[in-house]
Amino acid sequence: MNKTSTAKGLILTLLSILVVTCTQAPKADYPAKPVPFTDVQLTDAFWAPRLDTNRTVTIPHIFKQSEETGRVKNFELAEAALAGATDGKYCSRFPFDDSDVYKVIEAASYALATHPDPELETYVDGIVAKIAAAQEPDGYLYAARTIGGPPPQNWVGKERWSHLYMSHELYNVGHLYEAAAAHFQATGKKNLLAVAVKSADLVAREFGPGKRTNPPGHEEIEIGLVKLYRATGKTKYLDLAKFFIDARGKTEGRIPYGREGRQELLYGQYAQDDKPFIEQTEAVGHAVRAGYLYAGAADVAALTGDQAYIAALEKIWADVVGTKIYITGGIGAAGAWEGYGPAYRLPNASAYAETCANIATFLWNSRMLRLQLDAKYADVMERILYNGVLSGISLSGDRFFYPNPLTSYGQHERVAWFGCACCPPNVARILASVPGYFYAASGDRVYVNLFAQGTGKLWAGGTNIEIVQTTDYPWKGDVRIEVKPGKAADFTLAVRIPGWAMNRPVPSDLYTYPEAAEGAPALKVNGEAVEIMAEKGYALINRKWQAGDVVELSLPMPVRRVAANEAVEDDRGRIAVERGPLVYCAEWPDNDGRVSNLVLPDGAPLTAEARPDLLNGVVVIKGEAEALSEKGGKVVTEKKPLTLIPYYAWANRGKGEMTVWLARDPAKARIAREPGLSAQAKVTASGKAVNPRRVNDQFEPEGSDDAASYMHWWPKKGNLEWLEYAFEAPVRVSESSVYWFDDTGGGECRVPASWRILYKSGASWLPIKAAGGYGVAKDAWNTVKFAPVRTTALRLEVQMQKDWSAGVHEWKIK
Repeated sequence: MNKTSTAKGLILTLLSILVVTCTQAPKADYPAKPVPFTDVQLTDAFWAPRLDTNRTVTIPHIFKQSEETGRVKNFELAEAALAGATDGKYCSRFPFDDSDVYKVIEAASYALATHPDPELETYVDGIVAKIAAAQEPDGYLYAARTIGGPPPQNWVGKERWSHLYMSHELYNVGHLYEAAAAHFQATGKKNLLAVAVKSADLVAREFGPGKRTNPPGHEEIEIGLVKLYRATGKTKYLDLAKFFIDARGKTEGRIPYGREGRQELLYGQYAQDDKPFIEQTEAVGHAVRAGYLYAGAADVAALTGDQAYIAALEKIWADVVGTKIYITGGIGAAGAWEGYGPAYRLPNASAYAETCANIATFLWNSRMLRLQLDAKYADVMERILYNGVLSGISLSGDRFFYPNPLTSYGQHERVAWFGCACCPPNVARILASVPGYFYAASGDRVYVNLFAQGTGKLWAGGTNIEIVQTTDYPWKGDVRIEVKPGKAADFTLAVRIPGWAMNRPVPSDLYTYPEAAEGAPALKVNGEAVEIMAEKGYALINRKWQAGDVVELSLPMPVRRVAANEAVEDDRGRIAVERGPLVYCAEWPDNDGRVSNLVLPDGAPLTAEARPDLLNGVVVIKGEAEALSEKGGKVVTEKKPLTLIPYYAWANRGKGEMTVWLARDPAKARIAREPGLSAQAKVTASGKAVNPRRVNDQFEPEGSDDAASYMHWWPKKGNLEWLEYAFEAPVRVSESSVYWFDDTGGGECRVPASWRILYKSGASWLPIKAAGGYGVAKDAWNTVKFAPVRTTALRLEVQMQKDWSAGVHEWKIK
């Protein structure tokens, strides 16, 4: 045995001793326990390299960014303030930046549990010491308040707990508790656990029946408290988690807080606080807040047996899976509140599908799976994990997406960090713990939930068992499962049959396969075909297992077209493509630089092709599409080769067009227009305008709220702003048409109060002589004709409405 394996063994032995001595088994719990990620080793070509990249690139990158952006320094400043310093200033942007450090500690702890690293462990201990030193004597830990000075945001609140709707005080410590539990379990050290316990004891003194009753605005502490309960055995933490959930939607005993100039008691739908939790039936509001609430409620339901919680969770889950989840597993259609929109409102170009929301919903479904032992929850988990989570991080491991749109016109690009950087450390902690979602055990039943080559070690049927998977999943559907019990034993092996293999992309009618299935899943035990006896999506194999018994699962992986429910307006006349658990997309580098003008006709053959040389090794889908373009003023159709890549891999080769939903109806394709006069211009704009070059990209909007391609000046409001076209040589112009961007109902851009056109004459800007009025109509071209001018530049001057911003889809000139 080498030194690394010896160290790992010592850590895990110490862990088992410590957990036994300081905790008691809960009286109630999930009917199935997950096999810990420390007991699952993935050795495949898909997940194993990603986990290595996460450990060697992503986690160090996030620590570095946390240092460089002041997140770690904030704890140092809080320590100085406690020592008497009065000149400190919180040096990052948001008061919840503390949580980013907690999340990356959690990720690093998971990495340490599987790959002991003295240097990393020492570094983490140093960060933990800074956190401990920043904690106030009574346990309060919130650097933005302890430091003093000007608050990073005006919603911090003047006093402790005074603005829980937005302050994130309880959200922060929720992530602290999760990190502390992970760090303790990985290293056996109690240094961070002691900080968490001191904090949680303060929260328990402050909140509860007869005390403060305001729940957290941003849920998360509920999950953290349950983990702290499991780590310490203190039931008051579980009780407090339940109290916070039960407090939602209730006004009794609440302290009012200020919002938009008025005093409020309830936080409203945005924070899932419009009605008591057990009365909620649909997913509303901020999607990350919601996902953490539902995950925490599932934990509490498992540990208390609260059937009202389970009933509410099932109703909310049906609403999400039936009307609000993207085909990629993305969650959240509305960027304005980072959350859920109405049923079936799933726009593609403006899809928010925040990486954190996808992760929160994955965590919720993982708990529903253990609670209900129904594979439909694993189907949703798998779809989110392979598509909605992996899309949030680059193949290199150091570039990220915050939103994950399903259509892009070149405006999206992965970046190294964000001002609001909740997503990168969230991805890191999930990837580090991915192996822990593959297996679960319940008495005499072993569940195989996900597929990847590797081994899992567990206890069931009165014996130690090793499960050995051999597979090239997700590229191939053949899975060989060798069962190696320590002794002959009777138990049931429950092998998930994915919904996509049973002609069901999701457990609802939100998405369907319009074409007949090719083949069906098949199962063999020791080389002999057996009938699949399915229960809740699992094939059950009950026998006396001997060492060396082998189960072979064959899942046909044809290329499948996917259609959305007709109620999803944005997907009408469009088709998506998937294979196995992976959703595919068309991206510009593989399709002559443009994909928005492509039509995929029904019945056009599609074939899978392995490309080990592309995007770290993928299977692409090949076919033939029809490309629509304008030539000589006429629209022509040309056949072109089509290549689709896995959605998770897009935006790893630069900015450009991408789409998941291809047009099947030619009317849904965007014709590649011949360049007009406006396309020849160089575009500039006033202020910090966003995407000004979109105004002459020749994209015809479908309406003012079309999120495909536009520029805007938000968050500026009520200002006088301008766009400018400059030409290399003088041009003759006599007409201008503007299509205004207006996201009423989702954002803060509106048609302007007024506008005008000016032309450059020498060094001066002169107004044109308009033949009519300047229109400000929505969903229409606003055209003004004027006496011809010859000029080298035109200016579009926009006066915003009071209290509103403005934007432009397209500005044409003739």
